[in-house]
Amino acid sequence: MWGMLFCEVIAMMWTQKEASLLEDLKSQEKLCVEKYGKYAAQAADPQLKQLFTQIQQAEQQHEQTVTAMLNGQIPQMPAAAQQSASAGQMNQQPAYKAQPTPEKQADAYLCQDALGTEKHVSSVYDVSIFEFASPKARQALNHLQAEEQQHGEMIYAYMAKNGMYA
Repeated sequence: MWGMLFCEVIAMMWTQKEASLLEDLKSQEKLCVEKYGKYAAQAADPQLKQLFTQIQQAEQQHEQTVTAMLNGQIPQMPAAAQQSASAGQMNQQPAYKAQPTPEKQADAYLCQDALGTEKHVSSVYDVSIFEFASPKARQALNHLQAEEQQHGEMIYAYMAKNGMYA
């Protein structure tokens, strides 16, 4: 998959501000990779473990993309695949009973923190997009931001399905 993304690479020299924003994004993506790895290990629900592992893999790809950008390479991004995580999951019955168990409470905490992280990272991308002169760089950052929003939607859908979202 990544080989296709780097087929058409454009070399760039970044301004100090652009490079600083990319460093911040790289730091955020690295934190996401670590956080989702820990959360996958801590989650009690196997479905949540799988969700966190899936998002962790996407965050690793984001970190690789931002690192490539820091090295002056703007990868060609694929067309945005619109996935609606909540559409199929919202109609399912909650997986847990009405009384919250300690495991459910712990999983809800992980989800709330993960959702907050996705909101933050998406906002960092939002600000960064406006600071780049290159349309190709803005397109790449916009693509990554859209994926962050999809991660948030996936977490929200899980929370709603499991009675964790008030």
